[in-house]
Amino acid sequence: MTDTAAPEQPLTCRAYWTVEPGRGELRTAELPVPGPQDVLVRALRSGISRGTESLVHRGLVPARVHGRMRAPFQEGDFPGPVKYGYLSVGVVEQGPEDLVGRRVFGLHPHQDRYVVPASAVTPVPDDVPSDRAVLAGSVETAVNALWEAAPRLGDRVAVVGAGMIGACTAALLARFPLARLQLVDPQPSRGELAARLGVEHVLPEDAAGECDVVVHASSTAAGLARGLELLGDEGELIELSWYGDEDPAVPLGADFHARRLQIRASQVGAVAPARRARRTTADRLATALDALRDPRFDALLSGSSAFAELPATMARLAAGAPDVLCHVVDYDRSVPPTRGAPCSP
Repeated sequence: MTDTAAPEQPLTCRAYWTVEPGRGELRTAELPVPGPQDVLVRALRSGISRGTESLVHRGLVPARVHGRMRAPFQEGDFPGPVKYGYLSVGVVEQGPEDLVGRRVFGLHPHQDRYVVPASAVTPVPDDVPSDRAVLAGSVETAVNALWEAAPRLGDRVAVVGAGMIGACTAALLARFPLARLQLVDPQPSRGELAARLGVEHVLPEDAAGECDVVVHASSTAAGLARGLELLGDEGELIELSWYGDEDPAVPLGADFHARRLQIRASQVGAVAPARRARRTTADRLATALDALRDPRFDALLSGSSAFAELPATMARLAAGAPDVLCHVVDYDRSVPPTRGAPCSP
């Protein structure tokens, strides 16, 4: 009589889903068996990009952009049920030998374990903490914007909007040999953030004009209008904002044409044309992760909470938390069970 080995139990995972506008939950599912070119990743941290993910949570993604808004490993469709997110850091538990045991960043929704192609993850430098590494997606957007803007020695630059993308852009610009750099935001509390980034914070009415370049990231019509006012003649505004279901008025009257101002869109879905022939999206992400060796980026991290608390956390952030930039989801943190309630959703 021969022994028969018991079949291996399939691996399962838990993932966060927006099940309907205003409500999310954790769902359990089986993981696929990793193929020879895949990696099995155990999540350590993920990041909530409050602006975009609040729109998803509230069901406000416009129907006309549902396709363009899809995240790389999204499941479901807007407005829900949908599994969404794109800032994940984990450790490779199974896969190619050179990746096993390494921390990696990937554009994956909030999920405690996942299987993706090895080409979809990028190693995190050893000296970049996991919490900070979740910012890689936002810093990559800022890298692309600066490849678009191409600021020059001695330029006068303003970044309008001190949200996550604007703050990441300002942090990168702080390394440039500029004549002037201002972070423009109407919230006085952004002064502390700017100081930690090493840049000057000014209110919109106090911002200096005659800028060579303005990077706009406030997602407001007022911010866009002020950004155009700050430009010098023949200056250029790089538009980074995502407006959701709003169509902001763009002030193209008055002296817009006489001053030969320019507005150029920057979108992270493709490498900026100025670098596209010589850089891949993988190169761009590696550049962002290398930039995150700088501890000033810790100023963008606005607290953390356990993965098990994510449904309540997402609802709280979407309800309005103006000082939150990137909230970190911690997959290692346990939550004490509530008496009479299950330990997990």
